[in-house]
Amino acid sequence: MGISIKEASETLGIPSHTIRYYDKEGLLPFIQRDANGNRIFEDKDLEWINLMTCFRVTGMPVAALKHIVDLALQGESTIEERKSILEEHKKELQRQQQELDHAFEAVNYKLSKYQSIQRGEVPVTSEFEMNP
Repeated sequence: MGISIKEASETLGIPSHTIRYYDKEGLLPFIQRDANGNRIFEDKDLEWINLMTCFRVTGMPVAALKHIVDLALQGESTIEERKSILEEHKKELQRQQQELDHAFEAVNYKLSKYQSIQRGEVPVTSEFEMNP
């Protein structure tokens, strides 16, 4: 027994309009509908939407997701291409993670510097030194 879009939205913690958008963009090709045309979501649909939401959080464009869906609809012969798309995306995420790690170190360094200044351990003039 499937659930409504409202229930899917609540379960996934994303707005209903996001789910409708994914459907309109062709990202949900297997969503069933009831006699009134309302979307009916099964567990597998929720898992797929959750995965797409994770990909979107990482900055993957909807067009890239659509390409993956289109390839998946073509069958197993496209697995290598789908895998390649995700491997490239993973490389980009790793690059971004390195940038974030560096920025995180800088923030921690600055917080440490402020704590040292507050304790009177270093003069305020050293505030603009950056040596993380």
